[in-house]
Amino acid sequence: MTQLEHHRASSRAADHLPLALFGGPRAITQPLPPVQTMGEDDVAAASAVIRSGVLSGYIGAPGQAFMGGPRVRAFEAQAAEYFGVKHAIAVNSWTSGLVAAVGAIGLEPGDEVITTPWTMAATATAILHWCGIPVFADIDRDTFNIDPASVERQIGPRTRAVIAVDIFGQSADMAALRAVCAKHGLKLLGDCAQAPGAKVFDRMAGTLADIGGYSLNYHKHIHCGEGGVLVTDDDRHARRLAMIRNHAEAVVQSERPAELANMLGFNFRMGEIEAAIASVQLSKLAPRVAARQRAAAQLDAGLAGLPGLKTPRVAVGNTHAYYIYGLQIDVSALGLPRARIVEALAAEGVPGLVGSYQNLHLLPMFRHKVAYGTGGFPWASPYCDRVIHYGPGQCPVAERLHAQTFLGLALGQFAHGPEQIAQIVGAFHKVWAQLDRLRPAPGAVSMAVPGAAAVAATAAPVPMPAASRLTAGARG
Repeated sequence: MTQLEHHRASSRAADHLPLALFGGPRAITQPLPPVQTMGEDDVAAASAVIRSGVLSGYIGAPGQAFMGGPRVRAFEAQAAEYFGVKHAIAVNSWTSGLVAAVGAIGLEPGDEVITTPWTMAATATAILHWCGIPVFADIDRDTFNIDPASVERQIGPRTRAVIAVDIFGQSADMAALRAVCAKHGLKLLGDCAQAPGAKVFDRMAGTLADIGGYSLNYHKHIHCGEGGVLVTDDDRHARRLAMIRNHAEAVVQSERPAELANMLGFNFRMGEIEAAIASVQLSKLAPRVAARQRAAAQLDAGLAGLPGLKTPRVAVGNTHAYYIYGLQIDVSALGLPRARIVEALAAEGVPGLVGSYQNLHLLPMFRHKVAYGTGGFPWASPYCDRVIHYGPGQCPVAERLHAQTFLGLALGQFAHGPEQIAQIVGAFHKVWAQLDRLRPAPGAVSMAVPGAAAVAATAAPVPMPAASRLTAGARG
């Protein structure tokens, strides 16, 4: 019997031990080790930059140095080849990348951009940075990605673009979204922060959009501490992205208003150390994604058959990079609220639990429409042509998932080899074998699942230990 088979046998025997929540032994007796993403090759790359004395090669003026130092340019060439696009533009964070992408398509004040509520706030605030109006569409209940049918229902006279987010690691339905955008003359942007290395048939996720891109911050598949990279096949978009990144207003020489639009630039420049590390990390992306896919397959097999628990669905043609392994709990069938199940799993030592995912349209900034100053700009301005509503009931699928049924495992937070995944599977089985003990005794205070009205009004994430909580703030 191998060590893994021995552990599985031990886990089955442990199903009948008392739950750790009630004083029994934990299913996972020692904390699982964290993922180690830095190696000696990363150290060597960073050290070489420091020894060179050139930590940044940018100058915010016309000339060759406008495009950055040699390592930035080398990384961009490597990324363009890796992702199969004409242009890759490195930035100092993916938040910067989103701001640059929205500006590059020529957004006008008051233009509307449709996106998903299940993403980091930067996806929506990138729209506000250009005085645009975010509009939220609902999500698909199986993939958690933006629902193309809901997108089409949200389109108005001022809609200019859609930002699709490849949440948790698999691509949104880009074929359907491209069809919607083509029908209505819209730009399509891809926020693939969590999905580098995922594929849509033979294309890399992110490359089917007019502009796409990936996060390189510390808890992503690959990283350089903080950073991001934009990808596009459009020459004009690439030129505008590069200018927005590096003080565009000091570089654009044209007198034509169209060429000056949104050329109020930023310092979004990636340094040479980060570029050198990102280059090494990019070579590690494929094996890291493959490792997460093996872990997910083991979880799929190990959790199959547990009543009231739905494992992730990967859409036809997609591969999944599993930034988060997204489950759903049938709280009605189990007669238990999600919080109780999460509490029991956490007590057994399951790491990386994600007990909810924030809905952006329920955040105070959007519900009260306060962004620039206190007067409601840009919503309360001549630029906004119609009243945009944010609040409970707007995205019922996303709201129910957030409030009741979603449960994730952040695979990037811990080592996810076969033995570690077997321990997690064992912990789930132990909890599921004793669900009756988690239910209230007859005559006790009811733990009934809240009704639809209560769900719509719920916006707070399930309480989790600080190290295990992951909400919509996970972006770089």
